[in-house]
Amino acid sequence: MFNTLKDWFINGIPIAEGTEWLTDQITEKFSFLFDPIKEHLGNFMDFTTDNLLLVPPVIIIIIVALVAFFLSGKKLGLAVFSILGLWLIYNQGFWEHLINTFALVLIASLLSVIVGVPVGILMSKSKTAESIIKPILDFMQTMPAFVYLIPAVAFFSIGMVPGIFASLIFATPPTVRFTNLGIRQVSKELIEASEAFGSTGMQKLLKVELPMAKATIMAGINQTVMLALSMVVIASMIGAPGLGREVLSALQRAQVGTGFVAGIGIVILAIIIDRFTQSANSKKH
Repeated sequence: MFNTLKDWFINGIPIAEGTEWLTDQITEKFSFLFDPIKEHLGNFMDFTTDNLLLVPPVIIIIIVALVAFFLSGKKLGLAVFSILGLWLIYNQGFWEHLINTFALVLIASLLSVIVGVPVGILMSKSKTAESIIKPILDFMQTMPAFVYLIPAVAFFSIGMVPGIFASLIFATPPTVRFTNLGIRQVSKELIEASEAFGSTGMQKLLKVELPMAKATIMAGINQTVMLALSMVVIASMIGAPGLGREVLSALQRAQVGTGFVAGIGIVILAIIIDRFTQSANSKKH
């Protein structure tokens, strides 16, 4: 033991070697889990993308414009922007890439919410859980996004699935934090009143705490969606298709024009999604 410590002190602690060994062990021991996830999630992504591509672009543009019109309180601004922005992407020949990007963001965001909301509820109910999970969230948010590509590739090879995995890790913390915050901010008088009427813990959560914390949780979901979208370019480095791949390809080939148009497409999609989630939240309150 002493010789090992002495060797580490002189030659350095073998962190890199240990990490590679641990990654290899996880990949080997849990291949029964990673392989089905890669296959089924990949098939689901292909199914989603293929079906969206079957719908004529003009139909999707009209639907998005109508949803924007009603979500924004029957104001034309967001609807007009959605029509012009999506038409521009279609006009430039990036429609298929847009659909791939949207599918990646949609699935990653849904998985982040499915994981994040229950974890946030657990944090709000247990100080022990909060003290354990908070440092993990801090680590997830401070780690450079590129680093998430390493375990993603190790566990799932390359393609859309590791892109979703990396986006999931990167984008989940806001939903967890805001869910925890929203539930903890619920008025204690309301909670005491619900308890006085004999509400069970589940009834109190579903009928009092979550509805009262909805605005805060939705703000966290909005941030999660935007973070998932911010990963599209990075995820393209490991084979994820979409607008991000076009930006990366243009960067590698010094094609400024193509990269600019693909980047504009990402910006348009980001603005539409951001306004949609914000409008959906404000409409409920």
